[in-house]
Amino acid sequence: MSKGANTAGSGGRIRRGLEGRGPTPKAEDRTYHAAHKAKLFKERVATRSVGGAGGARGTRGSSTGKGAGADWVVGRNPVYEALLAGLPVRSAYVAEGVERDARLREIFTFTAAHSIPMLQITRAELDRMTGGAVHQGVALQLPTFTYAEADDLLVGSSSSKAEPLLVALDSITDPHNLGAIIRSAAAFGADGVVIPSRRSASMTAVSWKASAGAAARVPIGKTGNLNQYIERAQKAGYTVVGLAGEGETQIDGIPGVDGPLLVMVGSEGDGLSQLTRKKCDYLVRIPIASTMESLNASVATAIALYEISRCRPEA
Repeated sequence: MSKGANTAGSGGRIRRGLEGRGPTPKAEDRTYHAAHKAKLFKERVATRSVGGAGGARGTRGSSTGKGAGADWVVGRNPVYEALLAGLPVRSAYVAEGVERDARLREIFTFTAAHSIPMLQITRAELDRMTGGAVHQGVALQLPTFTYAEADDLLVGSSSSKAEPLLVALDSITDPHNLGAIIRSAAAFGADGVVIPSRRSASMTAVSWKASAGAAARVPIGKTGNLNQYIERAQKAGYTVVGLAGEGETQIDGIPGVDGPLLVMVGSEGDGLSQLTRKKCDYLVRIPIASTMESLNASVATAIALYEISRCRPEA
């Protein structure tokens, strides 16, 4: 450039170009920035935590999704299986504009054939109601389960001529096991199942499904103190037997097996508590191979109830 030639200055162009833009946005507010995506993720997690407090943790295909409460069944396969299993339905929901596949059409066909109303709501509303669960556009809400009075079960079934038979569960926390035990109780003529109010699985969608509908036929009672319940059962004339690997006799050796009977079943890991063991009139064992340490609680209950049914006169 020669001396004296005009030079090109900004002339205020740069300053004018910056006017009106304001301060630089925070990283988390810039939609293209990784911090913005992290912020959105945290907000979604927080929303699910609030909406789904107390819900069962689930995965794709499970009967209760992440964030869904215990009385919800979400997802197309779980909903269809729940309908086939005869679970009671309080309300059925489908999201507006949801993509329809063969399984959803099967759900619509089943609900129509069984006069189950299918309510159409927005996806956002279904998200909120199920606590952010992966519902795939369809969900069932079960009615609140009505428990029987545990003490009322001690009188036995008025429709049966057989002596009363009850099953009480000591800290069974797996809802699958609870449902399976209820199913076995129904199969072998038990008059009811008793569970403690605390530290126990309760009747959820998972339990309902595992019971294969038996929960609608077998009364399920709750008691605040299981050991005090045992004492009341003994005063009412029941023989109380506990299932334990170290039991001193087998089921067919129980005195009073053909009379009023209360069968105690321990938790999946620890078995019967020490106090409950002491309260039982007898501890009974199920003979198994020495290579096996124990049986699943629901399997042991089914075997025990079968053996008891063989020892009792037919009604």
